[in-house]
Amino acid sequence: MEGLLSASQPFLPKNSESRRKEIMSHDEKLQSKEEMTDLALTDQDMMTREGLDRRNVWEPSVYYPLGKESFHFVGHEVNIRESTDSYGALIWPGAIALCQFLENNQQQMNLMDKAVLELGAGTGLLSIVASLLGAWVTATDLPDILSNLSFNLRRNTKGRSRYIPQVAALSWGQELERDFPFPSYRYDYVLAADVVYHHDFLEELLSTMLHFCRPGSGTTLLWANKIRFPSDLRFAECFKSRFNTTLLVEAPQENVWIYKATAKE
Repeated sequence: MEGLLSASQPFLPKNSESRRKEIMSHDEKLQSKEEMTDLALTDQDMMTREGLDRRNVWEPSVYYPLGKESFHFVGHEVNIRESTDSYGALIWPGAIALCQFLENNQQQMNLMDKAVLELGAGTGLLSIVASLLGAWVTATDLPDILSNLSFNLRRNTKGRSRYIPQVAALSWGQELERDFPFPSYRYDYVLAADVVYHHDFLEELLSTMLHFCRPGSGTTLLWANKIRFPSDLRFAECFKSRFNTTLLVEAPQENVWIYKATAKE
């Protein structure tokens, strides 16, 4: 009937063009926000699917029983307990790639008796391999990750490593000067593997890298990552603008890069 409006149609007085444009603008903003939310969910779904995929071409001697992964590095079997409750409790391609690089390039990257810090250590695989290569390791991550991290480190380094690896809580960008003051906490190497993905703390991650790899520190940063999202590429550009960088490994099939970086003077 003439004069009736549907429930989904807003009532607009005649000659209310400005009001009409205001409503259309509001609707466009809502649509844009929904699209951004959908994109974030899609990225999270991609990470979840990747985490649940038990096939990995980087290490042919890997077996994937539920909740456990087994590797062979530096002459030892390394058994890792995982959990699907958190991204930090899974093993990602960047960590495996960096472990292989360190094992195969010991003359170039000699970790024997070196002080090594890992950012976002997760399950601890990379810290375990660094320990087996003779480094004095401090593995860091968020507090809720540390229990499983400590378990894996103890399980795989006891009686095998030159030094007992340490575990410490570290939230990127938070209380760094208080908890890790320079130069009291200076490291020869900082390791980071698959720490760049779909999360909201990329600026804090970069500031944390800069805190530990500052001019005059003599610290070398090794960062390995699978490139998944446009934000990963943007981070890589920021990373290269703040550090002196060398691309050590590029694996196009897996989209995994390994960078060596030092502070710009």
